[in-house]
Amino acid sequence: MRRDGPQWLDDDAGPIVRPYALTQGRTRSSGDDFDLIALVTVNPSGVVDESLLGPEQVRILAMAGRAISVVDIASDVDLPLGVVRVLLGDLHDQGLISVRPPAQVAPLPSARILKEVINGLRAL
Repeated sequence: MRRDGPQWLDDDAGPIVRPYALTQGRTRSSGDDFDLIALVTVNPSGVVDESLLGPEQVRILAMAGRAISVVDIASDVDLPLGVVRVLLGDLHDQGLISVRPPAQVAPLPSARILKEVINGLRAL
């Protein structure tokens, strides 16, 4: 039997779900500002009702049992970074995860110091 219209199954990949379907068409959320190396952990005080979450969000919560970076989550769930940030933003808004920005190792040098270094190099 031949079906007309889009094919929702791929022989190699299985069911195909477009990334925008996972985010209900949203491209922006509160997770847009999450740094790539920000650490995500499950909020122990958050009450999880898995019936309200998608399978991708449940998987993210399982991975965030230990601190994991945003970019590692995107890699492990094999989704585009923008989609993962939207999903993380939703989880963060629900109080299920905590996102800690990366620690700044050292203060950035001032513009004055950089100019002095450049001038010193030119003088050589």
